[in-house]
Amino acid sequence: MRLVVMPGVFRPLSDSWMLARRLREELTPGASVADVCSGSGVLAVSAALAGAGAVTAVDVSRRAALTARLNARLNGVSIRALRGDLLDPVAGERFDMIVSNPPYVPADDDELPTSGPRRAWDAGRNGRALLDRICVEAPERLRPGGTVLIVHSSVCGADRTVEMLSERSLAAEVVGRDRGPLGPLLSTRAETLERRGLLAPGAREEEVVVIRARRSTADDGRLRGSRPGRLPRHG
Repeated sequence: MRLVVMPGVFRPLSDSWMLARRLREELTPGASVADVCSGSGVLAVSAALAGAGAVTAVDVSRRAALTARLNARLNGVSIRALRGDLLDPVAGERFDMIVSNPPYVPADDDELPTSGPRRAWDAGRNGRALLDRICVEAPERLRPGGTVLIVHSSVCGADRTVEMLSERSLAAEVVGRDRGPLGPLLSTRAETLERRGLLAPGAREEEVVVIRARRSTADDGRLRGSRPGRLPRHG
């Protein structure tokens, strides 16, 4: 894959490529795909190259949307790249697959940055400001038989993600794990994470996990627990 990253757009790291591999394994040719918190568009382009039908990339950053369009063109595929808040730009649409590598690094406070590089990784004090919203909003945007794929650090609580998706009538499980040293961003905040109980004392490793959640093909659209009220927006 040819990939360029405009200044101010997050460059894909190992977690993005880990999710891209799982996406290719799970994708049904012709499926409609939404890549939420798309960044460079690497997942959207991966889906298009793997044979997806309609592919949509969404990111709150204007530069990210432009970068996704550019990378699609460089790789000879067609995607729709939109700027906006999570799934809001595609209101009323449903997808066969929703993929996301959202910001998930625990930050100093719950106020999400609205500009600058930190917008690509800061995600509230527990790292779940966007993860929790995706777990609430994505299930009701799936077609019957559709799949959600999310990647994030174990520091944010993989069990919490599985639980939230399961509560919304999806069959959720961890389908990929990669253990290694804390990444550069988490390493600089290790002592803070210890004080908050997000990291065991002295621990300097994490697992990056891919979580898959599937909607039943028999689902009639009345997802149990899917409309408990929207979580508050940030940023």
